[in-house]
Parts: sequence; structure tokens; C-alpha cells
Amino acid sequence: MDYVWVKALHLIAIMSWMAGLLYLPRLFVYHAMVEVESVRAQTFRLMERRLLRAIMNPAMILSWASGLWLLYQNPNLLVMPWMWIKLTCVVLMTATHMIFARMRRQLEQNIALSENAYRWWNEVPTVLMIVIVIMAIVEPF
Repeated sequence: MDYVWVKALHLIAIMSWMAGLLYLPRLFVYHAMVEVESVRAQTFRLMERRLLRAIMNPAMILSWASGLWLLYQNPNLLVMPWMWIKLTCVVLMTATHMIFARMRRQLEQNIALSENAYRWWNEVPTVLMIVIVIMAIVEPF
């Protein structure tokens, strides 16, 4: 019974983390479009910081903790090739999270990429999510 509860917690954490990973770069797009040091820029800074610190960071930590606990409970998953592809994408998702955190700090210092660069970065978590879900559900290998 504990396994299914941790699995449910894992899925809830992942959904929260993904929501942030999909929304934060969209905020960056809007932030890059406003005048530096305007009231709107300050609002975006606050929104970005709160999203990252209050939702995304805890959700990422909980995703990792619960996922590792599930692997500990079922180590046979580690012999399956699809799991290694999934884990590789999770590591890349974590790297993307860290890149977004750096982008947020740069925006806080008025160092911005172009709107289009943020739009491209917005696609990275989507692509990784697609691969992760296919690996976890279809288990093609």
C-alpha cells in the first residue's frame, strides 16, 4: 500500500513541477517584453521568484525523493532500458530547471535574452516530458 501512495505523491509532484517548468519561461517571454525597472517588470520578477521558490523547487525535490524511493522499492526497474532513457531525461529536466533558475536571476539583474530565445526554451520541458511519459507508460524497450 505504501508503494501506491508514494507513486501518487510522485505523480502529484511531477505535475506541479511540470506546471512550473511550462509556465516560468512563458513569464520570461512577457518579462522580456516590458520596459526595464517598470512596475510590470517588478511584478514579473516577483511572480518568477515565487513560482520557482515556492512551487517548482519543492516539487522537483519531492519528485526526485519519491522517484528514488520507488526505485529503491523496485530495483528491477533499473535493468530495463526504457528506465535509463527516462532517468536521462529527468536529469536533463533538472538541468533545464537549473538553467531557468539562472535565467530568473539574470532577469532580476536586467539581463534578458530575446523573447524568441525564451519561447524556444519553453519547448525544452515539453519535449522531455513527452519522452518521459512514453518511456514510463509505453515502456518501448
